[in-house]
Amino acid sequence: MTDIFYTKDHEWIKVNGDEGVVGITSYASEQLGDIVFVELPEKGNSFDQGKDVAVIESVKAASEIYSPASGEIYETNSSLEEKPEIINEDPLEKGWLYKIIIKNKDELKNLMSEEEYKKLIGV
Repeated sequence: MTDIFYTKDHEWIKVNGDEGVVGITSYASEQLGDIVFVELPEKGNSFDQGKDVAVIESVKAASEIYSPASGEIYETNSSLEEKPEIINEDPLEKGWLYKIIIKNKDELKNLMSEEEYKKLIGV
């Protein structure tokens, strides 16, 4: 069973067992505008929940991406290096940023459900 959680900073994490796939929400991609560059984390690096892990640059601004959970990066979406606009086109599927082995699943309690996130953005 896959669960999706959201951060107040507009990242999402799809959790399946001890693994998570991380990206930014449709709302975030719309606010950023046309994405022109993505700096992804390196495989094997570990991050704590809430720490900056990646950078997305758009025609409007550069934005830090924060890790929704602590863990180790085991895969990155290398297709974004040549086509960062995939995030604008499909932020919840093809536009994922990285995959992580979650260190502490209790941290997921700090995140929002889809309903809570929709309230945050006023949908």
